[in-house]
Amino acid sequence: MSSPSGPEIISLGCRLNIAESETIRALAAGREDMVVVNSCAVTNEAVKQTRAAIRRAARTRPDAQIVVTGCAAQIDPASFAAMPEVARVLGNADKLRPESWASAEPMLVTDLSRVVETAPHLASAFAGHARAFVEVQNGCDHACTFCIIPTGRGPSRSVPAGLVIERIARAVALGHREVVLTGVDLTSYGHDLPGQPGLGLLVERILTHVPALSRLRLSSLDSIEIDDRLFDLVTGEARVMPHLHLSLQAGNDLILKRMRRRHSRAQSVAIVERLLTARPEIAIGADLIAGFPTEDEAMAADTLALIDDAHIVHAHIFPYSARDGTPAARMPQVPHPLRRERAARLREAAARRRRAWLADQVGQTRAVLVERPGTHGHAPDFADIHFSPAAEPGSIAQVRVTAATETHLIGQLA
Repeated sequence: MSSPSGPEIISLGCRLNIAESETIRALAAGREDMVVVNSCAVTNEAVKQTRAAIRRAARTRPDAQIVVTGCAAQIDPASFAAMPEVARVLGNADKLRPESWASAEPMLVTDLSRVVETAPHLASAFAGHARAFVEVQNGCDHACTFCIIPTGRGPSRSVPAGLVIERIARAVALGHREVVLTGVDLTSYGHDLPGQPGLGLLVERILTHVPALSRLRLSSLDSIEIDDRLFDLVTGEARVMPHLHLSLQAGNDLILKRMRRRHSRAQSVAIVERLLTARPEIAIGADLIAGFPTEDEAMAADTLALIDDAHIVHAHIFPYSARDGTPAARMPQVPHPLRRERAARLREAAARRRRAWLADQVGQTRAVLVERPGTHGHAPDFADIHFSPAAEPGSIAQVRVTAATETHLIGQLA
């Protein structure tokens, strides 16, 4: 979204990019002549969308300087520098340094294997967002065979708890009622800090030291790393939102092994059952990949069944995308039409389960964080609710649900 005193920022991909875009907004303050495309590289389609966003920005803002950053720029900077629309390319570490925005160098891309610091905490507000996105971790030390993101983000590194708490307190003081903790591999938080404090301890400290924070939400979690402390907080603390997005990826053990994931299908189902037994209102989200190399029909059926077995109502489904330089790209590939067909089956099953989940909420009154323009927002379980009359964006409104559609709820202010 654009700002009257800064660049227009087009943020693609994950919530971590949203958080970092606000730091960029602060670093590049006063540059109304600039468009920053904060790119994503999680799939080939994401890279195509980045290129399309660059060309669209050039058409709509022909006099603006276009700067490309983010994971796609980090991984393949030369290809973006070669685009005639692009004035500058900045790597993922460079985009968060004040000197990069003061420089005129056409390409600044630091080797992330040598990066040990975390992002600066310069964002004071989150333009256009009801919730604040706070980066607590970056990078990844795992080596999933399908994933290019460690190349784009570097090794895992964590923000000390004191800085996280300071930033959250500032966001709350500025009026944000909800904060989302973001990271590339959020559940690895703290492994690089003195004493190796985990994500659960960070959440505990936030709740203790920022009592005015109404709602704390976690972004994607690796289910195998949910320890007892984090489990107890997620299931027992009302201020921690009952919405967990799990990086499950597949529902077949052999495919999970070939992905080099660290969990089994049974472990995925078991953690969800434990969570829902302890706190039944938790809504489960998951990432699932269709058509991973070597996947046959029986393996695909296991992943399809996981949508019901793991009670998934917020599904992010991707046809497998081969990324150059990853081990999976060298494995026997599933034909593209079959990948798309299997992804369509997964989406159909996920939509069916989501419809039933939404329909069950008709007649309930939900606490909704109101988002712009004031006629919709999200409940604690991240159900999307549209309502009337309008309420103040950023406030928490009580909404009585009167109907459900295929994708969202409809209600009236209570």
